[in-house]
Amino acid sequence: MAFNPFSMISKSPTNPKPDRKPIAFDVAELFDGPVAGVETDNATRAPLDEKLRQAYFWIINHAIISPHYDIEYNDAPPAEFNVGDNGSRLTLPSAQSYSSYALLPLLTFATRSKCLFVGGPGRGKTASAILMGAIAGYSPRDVRRGMQHGHPQLTISDLLGNPLPSDLVSAQSMDDIKIAWRPWLSMRVKIIDEYNRIPTRTQSALLTVMGDNYAEVLSQIYECPDAAWYLTANDDAGGGTYQVIDALRDRIDVIVQALSFNPRFLGDLLMRIEQNVKPEEVIPSEIIFEESEVDQMVNDVRAVTVPEAVRRRIEFFSSQFELFESAGEQFEYMTKDTARLSKAGWGQAVAADEGRDRLKDIGCQTLNGLSVRNLMTLLKFAKALAYFRGNDEVELDDVRQVLPFVLNDKLRPDLEAPYFAMPQNAAYRTDRLSWLRELFDTSNEEFDRLDLDRTDPVGDLAKEFELGLHGLSERDVRQRLTQIERLVKDLTKGRKLYGPLYDDLLKCKYLHQRYTNYLLWVRSR
Repeated sequence: MAFNPFSMISKSPTNPKPDRKPIAFDVAELFDGPVAGVETDNATRAPLDEKLRQAYFWIINHAIISPHYDIEYNDAPPAEFNVGDNGSRLTLPSAQSYSSYALLPLLTFATRSKCLFVGGPGRGKTASAILMGAIAGYSPRDVRRGMQHGHPQLTISDLLGNPLPSDLVSAQSMDDIKIAWRPWLSMRVKIIDEYNRIPTRTQSALLTVMGDNYAEVLSQIYECPDAAWYLTANDDAGGGTYQVIDALRDRIDVIVQALSFNPRFLGDLLMRIEQNVKPEEVIPSEIIFEESEVDQMVNDVRAVTVPEAVRRRIEFFSSQFELFESAGEQFEYMTKDTARLSKAGWGQAVAADEGRDRLKDIGCQTLNGLSVRNLMTLLKFAKALAYFRGNDEVELDDVRQVLPFVLNDKLRPDLEAPYFAMPQNAAYRTDRLSWLRELFDTSNEEFDRLDLDRTDPVGDLAKEFELGLHGLSERDVRQRLTQIERLVKDLTKGRKLYGPLYDDLLKCKYLHQRYTNYLLWVRSR
C-alpha cells in the first residue's frame, strides 16, 4: 500500500514540558477496582490541549500550506539577519512558534468565537473554514451545504428560513405560523462566505444570530447552539458590495490575513492533484472533536489564570488610548468617544489638544480607544493560546502574540499623526499587525521605565477597598478619604495628563465616592 502522508498525526507530546504538578499517592487507590460502565480507552486518549496541538500540526503540515510562522516564541536569543538595502529583519525563533493562519482559527474553534479571514481570491480562506467544520465532526458535504454565501440578492428568508405556505393561508394568528428554519442555524461551526456582499437589511438579521444566538422570522424564534463562526472577505476595507454595519464588525473577535502562497511548496499542490486528495476529506479520526470535548475545552480555557503582573500591563496598555483632553470640560468626558459623538471636525479637535507630546504618547496614534468587548476578547484569546501551549496561566508573550489579531480593525490608526510621518515608521501605515505589536512593546517599555511592577499606589488603595467596608469606623473612613486626596494631589503635581494617569485619577474618584457614601451611612447610624 502506498504511503499516505495525510493519515499521519504528530506523536505526543507535541510540546514536551516537565510535569508541573506531582501526582500524590493515595492508599485508597489500592482498593479501587474498575468502575462499571466507564470506557477504558478514555484513559489512553490524549488530553484535549494535546489533541488541539495535534490538530494544529496536522493542519499546518498536511492541509494548509502556510510557512509563515509569524507567532514567534523564544527561549534563547533568536538568530537574526538583516536583508536587503533597507535592512529588513529576518528572525529564526528559538522556541516552538506558529502560523497565525492555522492557529487563530483553531483557537476560535476551541473558544467558540468569531474569526474573519481576509485576503485575495484563491488564498484558501473558504477551504480553511471548511477544515474547521470537518474537525468538528461534520462531513465536508454538510459543511459546504451549511455554508452561507453572501450575494446582493440574499434576503432574510434566504438566510434564516421561510414560513410554511399552508400556515400562511390557515393561520389565525402569528403564533400559528411555523417556520422552515435553515439547517445551518443548528450547526456548531457556522461559515459565512464573503459576508461583505450581504445586503444591509440581511446583515441586521445575521447580527442577531451572531450576537444573541437566536433567529427571528414573523415573531417566531429559533434558539441557536453556541458555535464557532468563520467569515471571509476578499477586502474588508470597503471593497465589498455593501458596507458592513459597525455592530456586525464589532462582533468579530479576531481577523486573520491569508498570506500569499510560497511557490517553493508547489510540489505539495502537485501531489494533491496527482492523488486527487482534498484535505478536508481525509482528516484523521484522532483529531476530530466531539461536541462534549469542545464544551470541555471552552471550560478549560476559561480556567486558565491571568497573573496580576500580566493583567497590570494589559491595564496600562489599554489606558493609553481613550484620553482626549480637549474633547470635554468635565473630567469624565475628556475622551475620544466624546469627540466622535459630537461630530465635530477631528482635525480641529486634535489641533486643540496641546497638552501632550504627540510623538511620545502612543495614544495620539489612534482614532479611538478600546471597548469592553475588545478587552474581554483579548483576555479570552490570551487564555486560549496559553492553554494551547500547555500552560496553566497566561504569559506576557501570549498577550503580545494574540493582541494584533484581536485589535486589528478595532484600534484604528490616525494616519495623520506625527508618528506615521517619520520615515522609519512608514511600514506601519500599511502593516497593521506589526504596528499593534509595536504599540504593545512601547507600552511595556514605558511600564518598565516607571517601575510600575513595584509601585502602584492606586492599586494598593483598590486592594484595601476590596477587603470590604464592614466594621470600618467613621474615623477609619475619614483617614482613607484623606489618603486618597493626598494621593491625587501627589499624582497631579506638575505632571501632564496622559492616559494611564487619567484612568488612575478616575479610579481614585471612584474609591473616594464609595467611601463618601459609606461615611454617610455610618453617620446615619
